[in-house]
Amino acid sequence: MRDEWLRRVEAEYRSAAITQHLTLWLMQIGASPDLVKIGLRIAADEMAHSDLSHRAYVAAGGTSMPHIARESLELRRRTNEPLENDVTRVCGEVFCIGETVAVPLFKEIREKCTAPSARRCLDRVLRDEVRHRDFGWTLLPALLESPSGESVRGLVARELPGWFARPRAMYAPPAAQKKSTVADEDRAWGLIAPARYGEILRRTLDRDWVPRFGHLGFDARAAWGAVESATSESRA
Repeated sequence: MRDEWLRRVEAEYRSAAITQHLTLWLMQIGASPDLVKIGLRIAADEMAHSDLSHRAYVAAGGTSMPHIARESLELRRRTNEPLENDVTRVCGEVFCIGETVAVPLFKEIREKCTAPSARRCLDRVLRDEVRHRDFGWTLLPALLESPSGESVRGLVARELPGWFARPRAMYAPPAAQKKSTVADEDRAWGLIAPARYGEILRRTLDRDWVPRFGHLGFDARAAWGAVESATSESRA
């Protein structure tokens, strides 16, 4: 349980740095000032999440320091492509995929959390994640409508399966499906059974990704199916 909270400290801090870097990119491509302001606010949110996660970790008896590699605190440019393509990758994978599934995930994690410090953290995180999710679904249409829109559309169509592959590998590996329970004490500290992650991913596909990407002209179910097929072939 303490390991999980320390991991959250690290993940939230990393998210703050990545969002801050993305915001610089938005300024460089001349994005709407409103989007830049929201990006800066999200970076501040993530710093607050990291601090609250650390307080929960200490309250749970944790004493170790977070381990965060400096090279993980930046975004890397693909110098042979327009900056708009890299912005699209971060928008799609981090916000339209990652922050969208984060909303139901944190709702589930928070549901039976009773440890005061953990609950305070999750209350704040869940409230903020909705805004973070909406940022992605505001930025992506703006990129599609920009002068680089044709290139952006092609990139999303090509890379959407890869964006789905990473959270599936992280949250729903085959071994996790066998772990459907978690100790009551861990549940009270904001942990859920590994199998629940996969269930929430699949529910998010139906409730969010298919209609949201579909509205923009992308077939999320086909992209998800391509990942499933590739996974099945690798097992075989």
